[in-house]
Amino acid sequence: MKILVAIAFLLIILSLGSALVFLMRDKGKSNRTVQALAMRVGFSILLFIFILIANKLGWIQPTGISY
Repeated sequence: MKILVAIAFLLIILSLGSALVFLMRDKGKSNRTVQALAMRVGFSILLFIFILIANKLGWIQPTGISY
């Protein structure tokens, strides 16, 4: 489970980085920046839904805050 979440975070960060590269190279003349940012939002939503489903199915357990 930790590996899947780590991969999802990595995809989100890579998509954000590619959006930055497209923004710097294209200077707003192409649609690639918007597509990369849309993919980032999509990955974030999928990760959130996956975590909710995994919690509901008992694959992950909330641990709370330990002092």
